[in-house]
Amino acid sequence: ANEFLERIQGKGKLPMITSCSSAWMKCVEQFYPDLIDNISTCKSPMSMMSALLKTYFAKKIKADPGKILSVAIMCCTAKKYEAQRPELSVDGMQTTDMVITTREIGWMIKSAGIDFLNIKPEHFDTPLGLSSGAGVIFGV
Repeated sequence: ANEFLERIQGKGKLPMITSCSSAWMKCVEQFYPDLIDNISTCKSPMSMMSALLKTYFAKKIKADPGKILSVAIMCCTAKKYEAQRPELSVDGMQTTDMVITTREIGWMIKSAGIDFLNIKPEHFDTPLGLSSGAGVIFGV
């Protein structure tokens, strides 16, 4: 929101374009380089969360960030490319270690014979505290 406000106040290029999609980012870089300055400087939600895990959360639980395996389950195969981009690393460390697509996780679940209808419900943990749910509308 701050970046958008700054751009509206004349401190950046408009229109501001989303940076959520790895495939879109690669498309702009390769075919529309004149639009690069219009792209938001925000990392994608996947990259933000991975960086948070390897920095804030690692400190919170007093863990070596190098021993945390950050796995993202995403719908787009381009996220595998995004995870390897060196400019998304933190202190030289890749933050998203592995990306599994929703199709791949579906195959894994099926091959493991997991029957979701017969799994006993459990409460989710809240390693970063409660959230407002406002992030659900991001990227819509």
